[in-house]
Amino acid sequence: MKHKISLQVKCPHCRKSLMDDEVILHGFPSIKLNIQTPEDRGIVNLCSVYECFDHVSSLKTKKDTVVDFSCPQCNKELLVKEECRLCDAPMVSFVLQSGGRVNFCSRHGCSNHYVAFDDLSTELARFYEEFGH
Repeated sequence: MKHKISLQVKCPHCRKSLMDDEVILHGFPSIKLNIQTPEDRGIVNLCSVYECFDHVSSLKTKKDTVVDFSCPQCNKELLVKEECRLCDAPMVSFVLQSGGRVNFCSRHGCSNHYVAFDDLSTELARFYEEFGH
């Protein structure tokens, strides 16, 4: 990773920050979420650096398991009606604090993810302004 871009995200429902200053991954606050598998429920902290898939979880999740993600503040589910283009699992979505959203696959082990902007010119300008690229 040449330039580390730490994405600051919030819940699309309650709009509260999902950033966790207590669990730092690669020098940046992590993204804290509630998770549920068919067997158990727990908490996961995802690395906030774009293109980094590192995480710390209270659960051991088997590869290929579809995981349900929810906001730790309002407990609303973060899965959206979009299916992963690679494996057909539901996608998970957050709102970027700088505008736009981040989507990633809910299947453990799938690497599909992307950043999307609703108003491309305005939100992309804000994104570049925030990250200086």
